[in-house]
Amino acid sequence: MSWITKVRNSLGSLGKRDTPDNLWTKCPSCAEMVFTQAWEDNLSVCPRCGHHGRVGAQARFAQVLDPGYTVLPAVTVPENPLNFRDSKKYSDRLKAARAANPFPDALTAAEGAIDGHAAIVAVQDFAFMGGSMGMAVGEAFVRAAERAVERKCAFVMFTAAGGARMQEGILSLMQMPKTTVALRRLSRAGLPYIVVLTDPTTGGVTASYAMLGDVHLAEPGALIGFAGQRVIRDTIREKLPDGFQRAEYLREHGMVDQVVPRSELRATLARLLDYLTRKDVA
Repeated sequence: MSWITKVRNSLGSLGKRDTPDNLWTKCPSCAEMVFTQAWEDNLSVCPRCGHHGRVGAQARFAQVLDPGYTVLPAVTVPENPLNFRDSKKYSDRLKAARAANPFPDALTAAEGAIDGHAAIVAVQDFAFMGGSMGMAVGEAFVRAAERAVERKCAFVMFTAAGGARMQEGILSLMQMPKTTVALRRLSRAGLPYIVVLTDPTTGGVTASYAMLGDVHLAEPGALIGFAGQRVIRDTIREKLPDGFQRAEYLREHGMVDQVVPRSELRATLARLLDYLTRKDVA
């Protein structure tokens, strides 16, 4: 082996050993390679095309809430109540999802403040089984709404879901009326409910608490709808318009109040809370 080959091999092994696997992040939209640190510093938004990447509950809390917030305790519900199994047991899918995520299910809530305005903030994480709505999600949503009523503060919900969790069958669909009742209690208490629609928000989540807010905000480019585009296209047998089911399209057609870039979201929420919060219920 020549000395050139020896040097090349040593340099190659050094690079493999010292280079982190997550040094770069590839934008899902424009395929631009961005330093992961720069991507995170830019709130997981591509600096080239403005694509808003998906973020989990931890990152969302840090972006929106004032320091010192408290994550609400995880809820306890029956697991695999239907003894569901497809190619894997549902219980095994839950274990795998929990091993890969910081929280035990797809919805996590925290209590704190947004620029000094008290609020309960709940976040659905698409990384946990597609953010699907099961009994744990429904129960966590209700607990968060009840906590908002106890604290007499606003409830801010960040949605991101592929819909109901099929492994829980009719029990997952029952979360739609359950969360609706919880929001009715919030409304009777005179407390605001603000929804931030993120990519993607679809299915039974869109058909329930995602579209029951006093104010609906959306992140740029977010996919928002009930049925998939292919199903709609095949049903009506017409070509769908450009941008169909995207946040900007829904804003133009009155289903979303405002499309807000992530960098402006915290300030926008604080301004809304200042408008909507009753000063006599502080």
